[in-house]
Amino acid sequence: MNALIMASEAASTGIDPHTMAIIVGGGIFLALMVLLLVTVSYTNVGLRHADHDEVEDIHRQFKVHGDKH
Repeated sequence: MNALIMASEAASTGIDPHTMAIIVGGGIFLALMVLLLVTVSYTNVGLRHADHDEVEDIHRQFKVHGDKH
C-alpha cells in the first residue's frame, strides 16, 4: 500500500491539493460575491420616481407615433 502511495506521489506533477482547494473555494466565493452584487443592485428598482407622460419634442429625430398612421 505504501508503495502505491509513494508511486502516485512521485508521478504527480499537478497542483498541491491544498492549493487546488483554495483556488476552487476562492472561485466559489467570488461567484457568490458577484451574485450578491447583482442582487443588491436590483434593490434600487423599487426606489425609482413615479412615471409621467413624456413631453412632446418637435425636434426629436426618432418620434414614437402610435396613432398618426
